[in-house]
Amino acid sequence: MASALSRHWQLKAGLTFLNHGSFGATPTLVLEAQRAWRDRLEADPVKFFVEDHEGAMDATRRALGEFLSCAWDGFALLPNASIAVATVFANHALHAGDEVLMTSHEYPACQNSARRAAAMRGASVVVAKLPFPVANEQQVIEAIMGSVTSKTKLAMLSHVTSPTGLVLPVEKLVPMLHARGVATLIDGAHAPGMVHVDLGKLAPTYYTANCHKWICSPKGSAFLYVDAARREGFRPLALSNNAEKPKAGRAQFLTEFDYVGTQDYTAIYAIPDAIAAMRAMQPGGWPAVMKHNHELAIRGRDVVCKRLGIEPAAPDAMLGSIVSMILPGHDAQRHARVMARETKYHDALQDRLLHMHGIQVPVWGVAGLTMRICRISAQVYNSIDEYERLAGALEGELGYERGL
Repeated sequence: MASALSRHWQLKAGLTFLNHGSFGATPTLVLEAQRAWRDRLEADPVKFFVEDHEGAMDATRRALGEFLSCAWDGFALLPNASIAVATVFANHALHAGDEVLMTSHEYPACQNSARRAAAMRGASVVVAKLPFPVANEQQVIEAIMGSVTSKTKLAMLSHVTSPTGLVLPVEKLVPMLHARGVATLIDGAHAPGMVHVDLGKLAPTYYTANCHKWICSPKGSAFLYVDAARREGFRPLALSNNAEKPKAGRAQFLTEFDYVGTQDYTAIYAIPDAIAAMRAMQPGGWPAVMKHNHELAIRGRDVVCKRLGIEPAAPDAMLGSIVSMILPGHDAQRHARVMARETKYHDALQDRLLHMHGIQVPVWGVAGLTMRICRISAQVYNSIDEYERLAGALEGELGYERGL
């Protein structure tokens, strides 16, 4: 059974939803706010885009600036972090012989953008192999900094890794990389709303995140924060009419990113509503929400690990509110048979958990490794009973696989 707070969401009755991390889930109150924005726009689309759109975008920038402790005018508001990463690679200078550094736990779409940009410019991508399981953050720091060379010009690092759920020590890595002359692109897709983020203090070259994940805004709402020294000449992937219409007293960076063509911007307008709605979910506001979700994720992990007889793959201090567990393995031949099963997801086990047990949770792996990972999420609408249910389902399904 989900928690009492699940009444604020529209998740299907009877579904055990333990995958907030993939696309998020938006509270009904925030969806209603988005609908109000859409109704206002549709009442007179021309007037809205000409007279109201810029103010709505700036209101979102100001809300994010307050939430993330940074200047509001450094935000480019975009549909998702993947587009933000592609935008950085389209703007950041790379030359033949340069190196782009990333880790083995980066999100595949971001890896694709890095490889394409490097190939187009004669640069190369260097992959720092992160351990998993991991014992401490020093292992991560050594793996990343040990991969820096005199040719490294840009490091793309996740704040929270997608496949493995590790909170990387970016507050230590960013200044270390900058001291070596390496610009930083932090993919914080999962971070804001999961862990405390102070962009003013962190001071990366670029930072992007999806607001539709842990801030719980509507789908298609994200940001890219660009350091002040890099904003002049930093441009969107697509240039709208705004590109040739500078506005007096307004930075061209804001003008061009305000409007990149006709699309539904209402998810972006609703980000401040999501920040406020989620703040109200716990008496202690956002710090209490993050603490609750972290503690529930750890409790859920412990329930599953105990049931399956496995050990945690990372220390609690390196986790937020998503946790990846390494499932018990099979011998090589059985593993091949198990992985050959048809699936609409990454692993047929995920299909079976959903369609036979009503549990939505990802089962996947890390590139280059044969281990299978189950990643749980914890949001205020979840309860510990749901992880007990998952533990029982996994135990039964793994037993079934041993008979294949």
